[in-house]
Amino acid sequence: MAKVEIRGVWLTTTDSKVFHSRENIASAMDFLAETGFNVVFPVVWNQGATMYPSQLMRQTFDTEINPQFVGRDPLAEVVTEARRVGLKIIPWFEYGFASSYNLNGGKLLAKKPEWAARDREGNLLKKNGFEWLNALDPEVQDFMLNIILEVVRNYDVDGIQGDDRLPALPSEGGYDSGTVERYRQQFGEDPPKNFKDGKWLQWRADILTEFLARLYQEVKAINSNQLISITPNIHDWAYKEYLQDSPTWLQRGLVDIIHPQIYRRDFFTYKNIIDKLVNEQFTDTTLSKLAPGILMKVGSYRISSEDLLHAIEYNRACGISGEVFFFYEGLREENNALAEVLRKGPYAQSAAFPSLSDLNQGRVSKKTFSIGQRLLRFLKNLF
Repeated sequence: MAKVEIRGVWLTTTDSKVFHSRENIASAMDFLAETGFNVVFPVVWNQGATMYPSQLMRQTFDTEINPQFVGRDPLAEVVTEARRVGLKIIPWFEYGFASSYNLNGGKLLAKKPEWAARDREGNLLKKNGFEWLNALDPEVQDFMLNIILEVVRNYDVDGIQGDDRLPALPSEGGYDSGTVERYRQQFGEDPPKNFKDGKWLQWRADILTEFLARLYQEVKAINSNQLISITPNIHDWAYKEYLQDSPTWLQRGLVDIIHPQIYRRDFFTYKNIIDKLVNEQFTDTTLSKLAPGILMKVGSYRISSEDLLHAIEYNRACGISGEVFFFYEGLREENNALAEVLRKGPYAQSAAFPSLSDLNQGRVSKKTFSIGQRLLRFLKNLF
């Protein structure tokens, strides 16, 4: 029986030349298919611009596409070349509700200052270098939803992906006048100055959950087979820092695939987080939706061959049928060293990408022997 696994990789515009030409895109798709991957997550929204000609962006911000790609449609090129070699395509809305990175809001907030998220001092909300749109504002939510629906309507893709910025808002935010007034009307008092107050955290997280529910419904209304994929940060850090209530998303069935960003630089730290997720957050029915995000490369760091193999082996031992790597260029360094490790090892046998019924009915993680037996076998091999 053919394997069913999620074998994915993110395609970035940062530190990568994949998008620089149609030829580079075609070459990357060939390479990924030959290595055993079955799904790509190409960035389509970052730095206040799209990676495709967007009528909505042209009408709203007078910028149809990332200026680097005027005259081209990189998303269409990825779709064509990925389809040619049998890869699934799930566009990744990288910046989500972030407006800019160290640009004081950039061109989005220059044109729409009323869309700015505010901290408790009334300043533009900024965290880790990113300035934020107000993800709690209905008008901002409508804009973000329509950007996503534009892709779903116009491109032959298999789904859409949000991340640690979609749906998300730093918990320091929510102090704009509109959100304060909504809170006041509901509770008869101003929001707490303590932005991590329990009730205040939950109230704002619930607004983002309702946005995700609306997104889910509207995407499925266009095409019920479209997958909603989210790659949040790890619970419950993501809840306290970015209002991402992923247990509720899973409980309500608002995500088809979830890729927590387990971006750790040694296997045992990765293993400990996997253990916590499997034991505390996921159930027998939701485990089939889990395909963790693994840090392959960032800056000068690149995962070792040993840790790469251990992570995949441990995923399978825990009943997790898949992973997604950040990011593509890590496969190509040192004459494709890590790609060769995958090609000759865990990805040697091709795997089908799971169907929607697989993901929603827990079929992917069903094996002929128990998770406990698999874990014992894994640990024996490791030591």
